Amino acid sequence: MPGVPLRVGSAFPDPPFEVAGVPPTGFDLDWMAAVAAELGRPPAVRHYEGSDFDGIFAELGRSIDVVASGATVTEYRKTLARWCEPYLRSGQSLAAAATAGVRGCDDLRGLTLGVQSGNTSQPVAERLLAAGRVGAVKAYAYSEIRTALDDLEHGTIGALMKLEPVLRRMVADRPALRIVQTGITSELLAVAVALDDAALAGRIDDAQQALRRRGELARLGRRWLADSDPEATAVLT
Repeated sequence: MPGVPLRVGSAFPDPPFEVAGVPPTGFDLDWMAAVAAELGRPPAVRHYEGSDFDGIFAELGRSIDVVASGATVTEYRKTLARWCEPYLRSGQSLAAAATAGVRGCDDLRGLTLGVQSGNTSQPVAERLLAAGRVGAVKAYAYSEIRTALDDLEHGTIGALMKLEPVLRRMVADRPALRIVQTGITSELLAVAVALDDAALAGRIDDAQQALRRRGELARLGRRWLADSDPEATAVLT
């Protein structure tokens, strides 16, 4: 459908994948702008404002055509959407107060671990809780990430878990906080379309392959992920 806008659903704030502005930008949004250009369609970004990230997939085929929001492919999410070829490998990281003495997940016994509802950090945290390795898990609404960071600074929670590139950006202007562990999981990130839209998925995959060959994905990786841990995050070129 050349000329018809490609409606891209993204959850904000989630830098470096989505960065608010006019127009909004970021790794995922710049990547989808390039993909949309390959398809001959202008991109139109739609902000998802639900409290649980997984709710964004219910909008596919309705208010949006594609989810591009630092989204990890999981077995559960495969029941909600059709996934295109992954473009990034990353994983969960852990942030704590610089003075807390927390160096990683092994130091969380008795502490409260913060996550976002619907984020892939949540099942990791729940497994730690079931194993008795954390005292409690506090799930914040997806839009409450800054509240979670405030709580971490104030000692209301003992640590916060989130995807490495995002959490690194989020603590960059908070000197009281630091990343204490990366590579907690290994996850593949991709864009998703409606379950029954194999045609759009195929066109997006073709566009992604063409852009990879021209070096566009690698260029965006250098622009947006330069401060990420190379052992924890890698562009799949």
